[in-house]
Amino acid sequence: MTLYLIFQTFHGPRIKQTFKSIPTQFYFQIHTHHPLSKTHAIALNPQASFLDIKRPVVHHTFDLSPQQGSLQCNHFLFESSRNNSHPDVVNLFLGIHRSGFSIDGSTLSCVLKACACLFDENVGNQVHNYCVKSGFFEDVSVGTSLVDMYFKNGSVEEGRRVFDEMGVRNVVSWTSLLAGYAQNGLSVEALNCFFRMQTEGIKPNPFTFATVLGALADKAIVEKGVQVHTMVIKNGFDTSIYVCNSLINMYSKSGMVRDARAVFDSMVDRNDVSWNTMVAGYVTNGLHLEAFEMFYYLRLGGVKLTSMIFASIIKSCANIEELGFARQLQCQALKGGFEFALNVRTALMVAYSKCKDMDAAFKIFSTMHGIRNVVSWTAMIGGYLQNGTAEQAVHLFCQMSREGIRPNDYTISTILAAQPVISPFEVHAQAIKSNYEKSPSVGTALLDAYVMLGNIVGASKVFERIDEKDIVAWSAMVAGYAQMGDTEGSVKIFIQMVKDGVEPNEYTFSSVINACCSPTAAVEQGKQLHAWSIKLRFNDALCVSSSLVTMYAKRGDIDSANEVFKRQRVRDLVSWNSMVSGYAQHGNGRKSLEVFKDMQKQNLEIDGVTFIGVISACTHAGLVDEGQRYFNMMVKDHHIEPTMEHYSCMVDLYSRAGMLGKAMDIINAMPFPAGATVWRTLLAASCVHRNLELGKLAAEKLISLQPQDSAAYVLLSNIYAAAGNWKEKNKIRKLMDERKVKKEAGYSWIEVKKKTYSFLAGDVSHPMSDEIYSKLAELSTRLKDAGYQPDTNYVLQDVDEEHKETILSQHSERLAIAFGLITTTAGTPLQIVKNLRVCGDCHTVIKLISMIEERYIVVRDSNRFHHFKKGLCSCGDYW
Repeated sequence: MTLYLIFQTFHGPRIKQTFKSIPTQFYFQIHTHHPLSKTHAIALNPQASFLDIKRPVVHHTFDLSPQQGSLQCNHFLFESSRNNSHPDVVNLFLGIHRSGFSIDGSTLSCVLKACACLFDENVGNQVHNYCVKSGFFEDVSVGTSLVDMYFKNGSVEEGRRVFDEMGVRNVVSWTSLLAGYAQNGLSVEALNCFFRMQTEGIKPNPFTFATVLGALADKAIVEKGVQVHTMVIKNGFDTSIYVCNSLINMYSKSGMVRDARAVFDSMVDRNDVSWNTMVAGYVTNGLHLEAFEMFYYLRLGGVKLTSMIFASIIKSCANIEELGFARQLQCQALKGGFEFALNVRTALMVAYSKCKDMDAAFKIFSTMHGIRNVVSWTAMIGGYLQNGTAEQAVHLFCQMSREGIRPNDYTISTILAAQPVISPFEVHAQAIKSNYEKSPSVGTALLDAYVMLGNIVGASKVFERIDEKDIVAWSAMVAGYAQMGDTEGSVKIFIQMVKDGVEPNEYTFSSVINACCSPTAAVEQGKQLHAWSIKLRFNDALCVSSSLVTMYAKRGDIDSANEVFKRQRVRDLVSWNSMVSGYAQHGNGRKSLEVFKDMQKQNLEIDGVTFIGVISACTHAGLVDEGQRYFNMMVKDHHIEPTMEHYSCMVDLYSRAGMLGKAMDIINAMPFPAGATVWRTLLAASCVHRNLELGKLAAEKLISLQPQDSAAYVLLSNIYAAAGNWKEKNKIRKLMDERKVKKEAGYSWIEVKKKTYSFLAGDVSHPMSDEIYSKLAELSTRLKDAGYQPDTNYVLQDVDEEHKETILSQHSERLAIAFGLITTTAGTPLQIVKNLRVCGDCHTVIKLISMIEERYIVVRDSNRFHHFKKGLCSCGDYW
């Protein structure tokens, strides 16, 4: 509808609109003091702003006398400012300036406020120049408005320069400077400013205290916050609602919820912000039952509900997946007229998504036509991803772009979790185009995506481009290298992070300690990181202690793993599983089963990983019947569907015991085709037990699944060699050459004085080769004196016996042990890592060396740990 307002000038009679067809609510009576004696008509849209109605009046006001025009224009300007019509304020000011009307400090302060709200520094600069030329810069209100304008536009240095040049400064000026620092994330500068103003004799007011407490809350500088709290009490502002609300917010964000509640309880008067801040504080700190209780008291007290309170308590429902209460809150929000508030709708969408009710979430989303923003789109995309429907999330992401909603950094970070449905490269390109690549959240999500693709180089490049690397980005890069098995890279990034002044948290320690689980990692490195975590008091954090248990167990120190395990105040499934599998790998199957029984007593939720450790323990200890019993328990009692890995463990259990027929029965009974791991296990057992027929079958299956895996060819050729069928052995070797399959070389590593040395069979490249072979010759004599007879059956080459003995004596693990014996003091334990399985002859030799050299020797091969001491091995020769 177009409404015509008829008005006459000052010299004519005042008339009232008489359009009877127009509803009463649109009747207006307009008075002007324009000298012209004619009537004006204004086309008015019912949704028009104040200035849309007054614009013709303002236009003619510029024709008035300077005194009348100045008063009238300033009246309109201030009224526009009160209505937050900031573009109108700027336009009015430009008209005033062009008309030559007088401008005072109030006018300039008003337009500078509009420039600050519009983030229009260009107009603000021009006003600044006018202030300087006209002498208004000395006006304290104008100077304060300039400071505020520059800081809100992100020009921190310019804002500080204006403040320093001000001749007169009051508490409002100082508070404006302090707020500017806080808005720009410069909490330390804000705090320094707060203390400096007091040294210059300026007493802070409640708004000053509220501002500085807000800055401290953002950085959780709680020690300084407590200091400021004492000053609040000293200055008598502890009854101010604004100050108390800021104290509650600061304590809540610093994790000091009890102190926040103490402030809340001490308040004589509270407003809805007080209640909402307290509820939000409980939610932020994961105290959801307390949040519900606070909401209950809020309702009992008759506190006026707001959309913010609803949004906070619904978020609590989301975090604990309380679907029923979320639905009740939706009804209450509807009754209170808040259901259409965007923050309430978004909170409800998130709550329903987390409660796995995507239909309800989408129903809310679909009714938000015209008001959907990037937050609501992102919440819906994240909901689909959390519920395992990546295809729908990607579809929504594409639809969002089609509807002209530009994704923000959080949207891009979220959609990257849809890999492999969506290409990380395409999202990366969009991030670059949107200038989000350097954002910490996007950069972190991108590097995670590249790590998932196994592209650590790409992840590293993304990491380098992140502008302000936060602890999350650093931790993600540390974890990325750890996942790729690059211990050196992970530790290097960790150290660089500390050098750059970023303090590690418990998750960073967990990631870098996990990196030290690698077989080739330095043993001492993990111990140093453990000491470091103790120094920073992170060693008791569950993720750190669990990583330490795993690290020690995988690095051959099961006793240290057990010590950490015993000291854990709280244990998660990772810790328990690490001890079960750790004892199994270290040859103590019965201890492993004892830990499992303790788990059962604790009524823990046992998963498939636990049973992999349990069955492995039975395998290494030769407990065949027990292994079968635990497998049956897993399926029947715990209702866990066996995976390929479980069947592989069962095949290994029977194979090691020489029950190859039973192993084949397991394979034939599997509900899906056997994978490479299963056939590789059977092939290795066939080689040990020299079952040529079964070995050929297993090798053929393995080669068909992984034609480039050298293990199948090598093991099959070893079976032929053991049977003395050199012709067939040579055929296999020739086939490897034709298919360009290279045999994996057998390496052994030993760490001496924090440095790792590697050896290859028959290696003469080491600088101390002469001393090493001299030690081996000495050992050979002593071994024979101890009754050792070389078992040349483990040399699968067609050479004479003497040559076979030489080959055996130069296996990589023997070279590593000889090096360790001559470079360490008597009695020092030796730890060797080998990438292949230790042969039977070397196993016998190392037992004897542990006795004649009186050394404790730990060897980790591709299969398990062997602890050699006083001529015995922890495996009980079930190697």
